[in-house]
Amino acid sequence: MLGGAIAGAIIGADVTYDARLAETRERFLAGQPIGPGHVRATVLASWRRSREWNVTADHIDLPYVHDPDLDTPLTRSALPVLRNLRDNLLGQPISVMLADAHGVLLSRLTADHDLERHLDGVQILPGFSYAEEFAGTNGIGTALESGQAAHVFGHEHYAEHLEDLACAAAPVRHPISGTIIGAVDLTCRNKDADALLVTLAQITAGQITQALLNDTSAGEVQLLHEYLRTCRHAGGIVVALNDDMVMMNHCAREVLEPGDQAAMLGHAAEALATGRLGRVEVELPSGATARMYCRPVRGEGQRRAAGGVAHVKMIEPPSKLAQEAGPPLRFRPGLVGSGPLWLRGCDQVDAAYCGGEWLAVEGEPGAGKLALLRAVHQRRNPAGALHVLDAAEATDHHWLVRALGELLEGEGTLVIRHVDRLSTLRLRTLRIALEQAVAAGKQKELWVAVTLSQSPAPADLADLLQSFPNTVELPPLRHHIEDLHELVPFFLAKLNPHSQLTCSPEAMQLLQRSSWPRNTGQLWQVLKQVVHRRRSGTIYPADLPPECWTVSRRLLSPLESMECDAIVQTLLDYDGNKAKAAESLGMSRATIYRKIHEYGIVTPAS
Repeated sequence: MLGGAIAGAIIGADVTYDARLAETRERFLAGQPIGPGHVRATVLASWRRSREWNVTADHIDLPYVHDPDLDTPLTRSALPVLRNLRDNLLGQPISVMLADAHGVLLSRLTADHDLERHLDGVQILPGFSYAEEFAGTNGIGTALESGQAAHVFGHEHYAEHLEDLACAAAPVRHPISGTIIGAVDLTCRNKDADALLVTLAQITAGQITQALLNDTSAGEVQLLHEYLRTCRHAGGIVVALNDDMVMMNHCAREVLEPGDQAAMLGHAAEALATGRLGRVEVELPSGATARMYCRPVRGEGQRRAAGGVAHVKMIEPPSKLAQEAGPPLRFRPGLVGSGPLWLRGCDQVDAAYCGGEWLAVEGEPGAGKLALLRAVHQRRNPAGALHVLDAAEATDHHWLVRALGELLEGEGTLVIRHVDRLSTLRLRTLRIALEQAVAAGKQKELWVAVTLSQSPAPADLADLLQSFPNTVELPPLRHHIEDLHELVPFFLAKLNPHSQLTCSPEAMQLLQRSSWPRNTGQLWQVLKQVVHRRRSGTIYPADLPPECWTVSRRLLSPLESMECDAIVQTLLDYDGNKAKAAESLGMSRATIYRKIHEYGIVTPAS
């Protein structure tokens, strides 16, 4: 084990205060440009992640886990190693810590009482999470996020309350699956730090991994060997599993959708448990059919299986109906987006139309329900009639008369929007008309679709939906945010068809940070404001309205919205300088930092 010689080499190093690093951090927090070489690339990347997570730089706000589980393979293997290290460091101002894969501290062993009291004051205590998304750049969080050893000294920390500390951490990986299951961290005062801290952390993590391997059963080792052998010789989709872990090769992650992955693992576990070995054909949620070959794995001398390996071949591609029906909807005029969740909704609506099934389309306001239904109709029946009735306009009996007429006499496509806004009486009347239309066989000449929000359906609406065999849920824009790269130029071309207007990468990045609570409808309105001010050239972040500079996790009150807009505008006026903005608004610097975090304001950069 490591003795006092290494410990002595670590402590007492002459670490000079780095004024340039402190200034660089201040410039970053103020949204000002940073010169090359002023901060390590790994630290700068972590600072950027911390800013994207809206981590506050001026006060502690950490989640706490009461009574974390200490009876795990990680803790059982790691604690003896860490206690031995603590004993070797006796009298030295270094704290030895263990965290789980989520950054929650499980153990803290400190031989120096002054350092221990200081760590208590900044909540470096068992139960608190030092994941990057909560604490910003720090040894534990940055090692877990990057997947490699990391050291963070002094002003490299994102949060100012950690600036007088130095920490080095290394991730601990499961010896069989290679999955990160925790991290070991060494923390001391910044003045006592040395680069050897990270080496000691890596050595300690390796010792913990070896201890885990020593405790690993022969069955798990055999399972790993069989999994690797199958990956080398069989190719295609390979999964291995037992009661405690799952291994899945790259092909499985690429070919199978998340829902299909979960279903495949469930079928494999059932086959292994019931002894249904050999070839098994399974239907997956996406509509694909797979042929699975399961083989149990036993450790040497064991009668009971320690898990199993499954080799999978796809024998029917997903979305077969959509593939036979024609090209993807993404290529249709008036409809853009190529995100998997969005395309899945498109395929489902298109398949319902091709099958003649009346359909309910559910989603948040502005998710694109009507746009998709229009596109499907235009694709499948371009010469047919399309009638749209909005239940929000059903203020008198004339609306209901028109709806009944369309149902009983119309042809082509009928879309009834916002059906969940109808009164109880109108819902009942419309339900009767739908039942009469179905009884008369109107599905042969009229395709009906209704749109509704995702709020719980009252009894009368649930009765009405009995006339629609399926409901397709369209994802909100925040769940397919990658489609902004197609939506933004598409909307700009519609708003400003006679001039070339493009979006800069910086402005696009800012747009992608928004949660877009009103979805594509909100994006349209935002770009409409932008085009009103800039009609040609390139859109930069400063051209975007204040609402694009916030990623608040809650709905702001009118008063809060006014204050938020004022802060954003002032930051824009001062090129992101928080100190000047705070002075202009009559706030302290600490207050503006707190408000920026509370409202989710993305700091403007020069």
